[in-house]
Amino acid sequence: MPQGKEISQVERSAVKEKFEEIISEMKPNMSLEDDIHVHAAFDLALDAHKVQRRKSGEPYIYHPIAVAKICYEEIGLGPTAIICALLHDVVEDTDVTLTEIFERFGPKVGKIVDGLTKLDGLYNVESAQAENFKKVLSTLVDDVRVVLIKLADRLHNMRTIDSMPIHKQLKIAAETDYIYIPLAHRLGLYKIKTELQDICLKITEPDVYKEIEAKLQNSEMERADYIESFIDPIKGQLEEDDIHYRILGRSKAISSIYNKLKNKNVNFEEIYDIFAVRIIAKAPINKEKSICWAIYSIITDVYKPIPERLKDWITTPKSNGYESLHTTVIGPGGKFVEVQIRSERMDEIAERGFAAHWKYKGVKQQDNVFDAWLDNIRGLLEESDTNALEFLSDFKTNLFHEEVYVFTPKGEMRVLPKGATALDYAFEIHTDVGSRAQAIKINNKLVPMGTQLESGDRVEVVTNKNQRPTQEWLKLVVTGKAKAKIRASVKEEMKVFAEYGKETIERKFKNLRISFEDNIDFLVRHYGYHSRLEFYFAMYKEEVHLDLKKFEIENGLLAVKKVAEPEGPVKEKEVKRPSKKTENKSKILVNGEPADTYEFKFATCCSPVQGDPIFGYLTSNNELKIHRFNCPNASRLLSNYGYRVLKTEWEDDPHGSFIAELLITGVDSGVGVIQMLTHEISTNLGLNIRSLSIEGNEGYFEGKVAIFVNNKDQLNLILKTIKKLEGVMSVTRIEKTLKSDESNDNRKA
Repeated sequence: MPQGKEISQVERSAVKEKFEEIISEMKPNMSLEDDIHVHAAFDLALDAHKVQRRKSGEPYIYHPIAVAKICYEEIGLGPTAIICALLHDVVEDTDVTLTEIFERFGPKVGKIVDGLTKLDGLYNVESAQAENFKKVLSTLVDDVRVVLIKLADRLHNMRTIDSMPIHKQLKIAAETDYIYIPLAHRLGLYKIKTELQDICLKITEPDVYKEIEAKLQNSEMERADYIESFIDPIKGQLEEDDIHYRILGRSKAISSIYNKLKNKNVNFEEIYDIFAVRIIAKAPINKEKSICWAIYSIITDVYKPIPERLKDWITTPKSNGYESLHTTVIGPGGKFVEVQIRSERMDEIAERGFAAHWKYKGVKQQDNVFDAWLDNIRGLLEESDTNALEFLSDFKTNLFHEEVYVFTPKGEMRVLPKGATALDYAFEIHTDVGSRAQAIKINNKLVPMGTQLESGDRVEVVTNKNQRPTQEWLKLVVTGKAKAKIRASVKEEMKVFAEYGKETIERKFKNLRISFEDNIDFLVRHYGYHSRLEFYFAMYKEEVHLDLKKFEIENGLLAVKKVAEPEGPVKEKEVKRPSKKTENKSKILVNGEPADTYEFKFATCCSPVQGDPIFGYLTSNNELKIHRFNCPNASRLLSNYGYRVLKTEWEDDPHGSFIAELLITGVDSGVGVIQMLTHEISTNLGLNIRSLSIEGNEGYFEGKVAIFVNNKDQLNLILKTIKKLEGVMSVTRIEKTLKSDESNDNRKA
């Protein structure tokens, strides 16, 4: 935590003024006791952080005040959460102890602040980041306010990230994209999720962000006029039917527009639903649905609807509580317009998510919205021997964006993530049903257990009491609950056989007369295993041939012989560097040193070119891979393995050469496509083509071309040039997620 001069009286007055702004808003909803505790929390935080400053130079206390403000105004949390937000960093960053918090503010505040405090001394763990995520996320089942405050904390840090160096901004953005954005979505915090997505895009793709932002600003007046013309014919009918409403017209988020540009391979001008109209009705709870459908009827009487674009989340709310009726209609001038219809209650839940859900507890649509999800998280936590990386991976599958709705033989509906399989469904019904699943029927037809489910499927599980999960089952499921239960079952079976492996090791130790407990962990690390259990099991399966005579014994402790090569993979090794200074032929700096002092490769999943923001990732077999920060694998690597990430940057090199892979689509005229592309790339642009493949089908062609480029600016010029060619619809840079050494790092089968 940066230290600085103690805050001045002028700054102290400004701080108190900011704090009083929140208090004045909260006053009507606070008891006298709440008021006393909130002021006490502020006084403690102000004193504890008095010599600390943020990277921007401002007093650090501004941050907890801002987090408290977000909690109250944007999430809708109460006094207890505000107290915890004010105190969320005092235990971690100052001399204040957790015991003091418990004594002064009670167990409820103490537990929340404890959940918000990072774990100390995480030196012998696979990923300290994952361990801290696990601690925070583990609090979900006890008090969701910990996670909500953590989201508010992250939101304020992202809003003020400009003062950080760019490489740290990119790392924080990746972490935000990996866990905080999906978490905000799952908790129904759409406004916060969207803002985080926009800030991440601004960091990772600044040029794209500025371009879309400028186009939105330039077309703002035109859009406002269009929305007004769209709404006018509807207003009169709504008022005639005595429907009390308000109408909002707004552009979609920049990140949302970017995703459409990227996924659909279209230009900005070709996106037809760049803005949405939202109609919010005042309605008693028992009449919400009928009034929303009445509004839908009025709209579709005026404008022609597109039937396949109707989304009814009123009859069947999303699993995060979101309720709304979405339709797309053909508005004036033939433009497609998305219309969202909801009640005031639905709108508050859409904006404030989980916190608003509890406000409406008892409303039929809201009951049990999050209960099943929390049960799944509870199930993951029950597998206490699951390491933090496995937990985080399993947890992420519970943060799904898209859902499928399937039914039991009795007609009960179950919601699973899109991509879930028949075996996932079996574990969703009950752990015992999943563990003993022998066969599964979908719509009365016997199917493989790995068959993906589709909405409307009726699923029946045939069980056998003698059936047991196997390691292979992990390939047949995607949900965290199923994975955790399968792993637990497999580990139980492993424990039985691992005892035989342990006995073998104990005999070898006994023969050498050295302590088992003092030396076993050395062997586990030396052979690259996560745990003793895995090592014992590998011994049982004879995957490790243990000869203790190959090691030295010093004071009763095993050590690697200095003259001998270690047997098996060592989990972590220091990167070899030559002793003399090496010329930096690669024109890349890693931690300020020439990259040629490392053994490195450009990652094939993203193929960086000069000018791309990059980072170096040290794999478990000691190879340095250079990735782009917007690589499909980046958010996972930076979030899970931050301790292996090295600061990497380009040196100026006008003569460098890199491979860029492009995907080109367009209208297939039947002749001349290959000639047109090769002529433009080779002759006009003067570039070397490494490979080219084109496939045409019913008037449409798709081509993949790998070319040598000097830098990102040249690549951008190439993309724009090819896009202007006759018949070409889109040109994009190819990205892919690989099942590589990085994705299986430190994993043992």
